[in-house]
Amino acid sequence: MGVMGITAGAHRLWSHRSYKARWPARLFLMFCNSMAFQASFLPFNDVIEWSRDHRCHHKWTDTDADPHNTTRGMFFAHMGWLMVRKHPEVKRKGSQLDLSDLFNDPILAFQRRHYLKTVLFAWFIVPTFVPMYFWGESFMVALYTCTLLRYCSTLHGTWLINSLAHKYGFKPYNPNITPVESLWLAVTAMGEGGHNYHHTFPQDYRTSEYVLHFNVTKLFIDILFFLGLAYDMKVVPQEIIERQKAKYVKKCN
Repeated sequence: MGVMGITAGAHRLWSHRSYKARWPARLFLMFCNSMAFQASFLPFNDVIEWSRDHRCHHKWTDTDADPHNTTRGMFFAHMGWLMVRKHPEVKRKGSQLDLSDLFNDPILAFQRRHYLKTVLFAWFIVPTFVPMYFWGESFMVALYTCTLLRYCSTLHGTWLINSLAHKYGFKPYNPNITPVESLWLAVTAMGEGGHNYHHTFPQDYRTSEYVLHFNVTKLFIDILFFLGLAYDMKVVPQEIIERQKAKYVKKCN
């Protein structure tokens, strides 16, 4: 659930607006995002903060205005950027972004006002005490497996996209950028491994053209659509994708 709060929520819905969701789905995704608790040393790192950083990342990739700039090293891109203050360019250029869509969302406004409370409930209370109550786990087992182990795996699943997905893989859509395609990262990050595709076509809610990619997040959004909770999913036409790939095949030849 926490992963969906990042991939389907903060990333594909709120950062990129690649689809629209009705309020019950947005409320659920906000809860899942608080469960993920992708905190930094800021007072909060809610959906608004996460989305602002991500929009900076796409607009100014691998520059000083990129919060997890890979040119500063793999450790920095993976998690080091959360241990230091943001580069002044991140703050300066980030302040130029239009975030009105985020600030005008009442569900995100609620999360920002009550962030620590939502985190306490979604990140700690629910995953710790639900296993204790419903299937008799001890407090320590529930805490270490359902809360702390889950938390660490979710964090590194996201951080690997910031680091390894800009380093090791192939680039069929645009070889001139650092993001790459990685099937195994698609598995660890629930469908986010098509990173060369995503940086080429960030508006596509699928983040990959391949049906067989391990794209659990796309499946989740499709289920929301089936239930009438998601709509206006943006998809890049296949002819545009093929034209983009052919352009670089010709250059290579």
